[in-house]
Amino acid sequence: MSALVSGSGEATWLCRDCGRLGTGAAAPCPACGSGRTLAHPELGALRIAHVDCDAFYASVEKRDRPELADQPVLIGGRQRGVVATCCYVARRYGVRSAMPMGRALALCPDAVVIRPNMEKYKQASQAIRQLMQATARVVEPVSIDEAYLDLSSPEAAAPEPPARSLARLALQVERKVGVTVSIGLGANKLLAKIASDLGKPRGFHIIGAGDAVEVLGPMPIRTLPGVGPVMAGRLEELGLVRIADLRAAKEADLVLRFGIWARRLIEFAQGQDRRKVGGGRRQSVTIGAETTFNQDLAGLDEIAAELRPLCELVAARLARADLAASHLTLKLRRADWLNITRACKLHDPTKQAETIWQAVLPVLAAELDGSRFRLVGVTATQLVPGRQADPPDLFQGLEPPEPNNHRGGRHN
Repeated sequence: MSALVSGSGEATWLCRDCGRLGTGAAAPCPACGSGRTLAHPELGALRIAHVDCDAFYASVEKRDRPELADQPVLIGGRQRGVVATCCYVARRYGVRSAMPMGRALALCPDAVVIRPNMEKYKQASQAIRQLMQATARVVEPVSIDEAYLDLSSPEAAAPEPPARSLARLALQVERKVGVTVSIGLGANKLLAKIASDLGKPRGFHIIGAGDAVEVLGPMPIRTLPGVGPVMAGRLEELGLVRIADLRAAKEADLVLRFGIWARRLIEFAQGQDRRKVGGGRRQSVTIGAETTFNQDLAGLDEIAAELRPLCELVAARLARADLAASHLTLKLRRADWLNITRACKLHDPTKQAETIWQAVLPVLAAELDGSRFRLVGVTATQLVPGRQADPPDLFQGLEPPEPNNHRGGRHN
């Protein structure tokens, strides 16, 4: 990264381990010897950050079981489940989150598989949240393991550089909670989020207003918010593969094809983002997952085998976002590309994979008529806060009523 230039013309840097600000050579730090120094032309001016825990579930498990430190760890269910999170050791074998567990174990047969312990992860998340709130003026949680921070301090006469506050936060999380985080500091939420994905784990990157166009240009177009696999495919068909390609496209053509949303996408491609931290945040509308088969399928058992891991993945994503589904939508795509969607309402909101599975399986069975299908998906809709999920059965554990052998008459 380019250096931050001081008034005297000398380069200025920040040490991430001791917090020292200095001028001159950036690495190693002359005070503590650390090579983790950070420099950027806008280091002292930027106030928006995105903090993301590194392989959070797996990191918490390794914290509690130090003997697993160098072992590949997968969080999820065995057999037909999916990988909710995998550690960075496992990723060297090609394992990724949302991958079917069977495939993950084929790539990494020595991996340790641990079922998720959401209560433990929530406790760690709450401890991290408290440290964030002590650091930033505004904290906007995104999920159980990430948040945006606004470190503006208008009331302070000479506040310390936010980069130093963030470096201290990262060290506090490591020492007090026992997991690591990656930090992105940017001119807005978009740039902060993209920056936090660079150099994981324990990363700290900056994207300012001055270098946003240059940094974003070579990145894949699906890096931008709102560009999922389907939208990315449609854009790539038009030759828009990189963010720079989108920036060069004619806005009128994109609006004609994709509607008003295309204008926001072009703003993102320019590194612009009007969203405020903690302001106007909208809850996720849906959480879903789908898969395209290697070959067209027609039988219930075959399609159900593909659907079950998707239910596991949706449940994991609901838990991660601390949300619950009130309704579900099953999606099928026939071999002739005709899409079929069927919705069902749940008796109570849920974030349990088994409940989702039991709800959509009969819907799937009702739609199979011998036709061949190329895709199946399940989406959780009408989401509510996670605390409303899966209420206990009020009658569970009660003795059944004794039979009433009286015939006729009135009883009080």
